[in-house]
Amino acid sequence: MKSRIEIFEEMLQTDPENAMVFFGLAKEYEKLGDHAKVISLIENYLAKADDEGNAYGTLAKAYERSGDIERARAAYEKGIEIARKHGHPTMADDFEVNLQMIKD
Repeated sequence: MKSRIEIFEEMLQTDPENAMVFFGLAKEYEKLGDHAKVISLIENYLAKADDEGNAYGTLAKAYERSGDIERARAAYEKGIEIARKHGHPTMADDFEVNLQMIKD
């Protein structure tokens, strides 16, 4: 039986412009703690998709866990902006809390 990562990788080979595959694959690597892979995949996803905020939170956490606090802050700030723009105030509030926690 194939792993979810293998399935997503095959989907990417078939349709390399499918933004949602990048996001799904990033979430699988997030479970494994592979922060570099998450960052790469989410950045690819964001280059192709009009995200409503969630991906910025995933990206910020990956940067934070990899020790790149400045990029984590920037991703949270962008996520707050995008979440508010798309009418997701609760998500924006969550990102603000996370941002405050890494600023202190």
